[in-house]
Amino acid sequence: MTTAETGEKGSAGGAEEGAGPEGAGAPPAPVKSAVRTVVLLEHFAARPGLHSLADIQHDLSLPKSSLYMLLRTLVNLGWVETDATGTRYGIGVRALLVGSSYIDGDEVVAAARPTLDRLSDDTTETIHLARMDGTSVVYLATRQSQHYLRPFTRVGRRLPVHSTALGKALLATHTDEEVRRLLPRRLEAVTQHTVTDREQLVEELALVREQGYAVDREENTLGLRCFGVAVPYRTPARDAVSCSVPVARLTPGHEQVIKAALFEARDRLSVVTRRM
Repeated sequence: MTTAETGEKGSAGGAEEGAGPEGAGAPPAPVKSAVRTVVLLEHFAARPGLHSLADIQHDLSLPKSSLYMLLRTLVNLGWVETDATGTRYGIGVRALLVGSSYIDGDEVVAAARPTLDRLSDDTTETIHLARMDGTSVVYLATRQSQHYLRPFTRVGRRLPVHSTALGKALLATHTDEEVRRLLPRRLEAVTQHTVTDREQLVEELALVREQGYAVDREENTLGLRCFGVAVPYRTPARDAVSCSVPVARLTPGHEQVIKAALFEARDRLSVVTRRM
């Protein structure tokens, strides 16, 4: 995207044209228009629906004229959609196509499909495969519960790493100091059960390492308990598998079945992802 498309001049143009040759020492300067495009798309991805130009400008603190030109360019390219009035904007269908291509081309997702299917059959509950991304986990694949009472899930959903069994299983593959560098001292309370003290979470991660699995005790969704294990094809792990079950349906016997099935799934995935 050129500076003319976003109304940028001067410093933005220098950032795009003044980057030194590869191997010159300092990393190339970021392209301002590209950075703004990514920030805008991620803003829409985190806030479903349509939003006014004024609201977007307020949230992102971008120059209004530049933001408008960027939005119109992305609308023309299909990355952003607008309503009939042309005054409200949201994520476009092109973003879905790119997101789907990421899932379709991921070797771990492809290799995990038979294991996820078997885990779903063994537990009859909702199954997730997720990847750690900063302080979040992102769903890469799901298998819906066979029961009428079941949680709502979708591929691409992003959840806090500290409030999920998936995230805690992944955090446990990091050292305590790495966890402290990654997370703030006070953590977001998603529900009244969420662990919001980082040091308390660090203590819990020691137990996760010892027992080999993590538990979300209604910390992300009320009425739902989740069990998660990391897939150790790399260290620290970046992917994890979990099983979610409504508390009303969770008996001690069913919990043991879920844990055993998760350990078996982890072992199978460790084999099939060994060379990835």
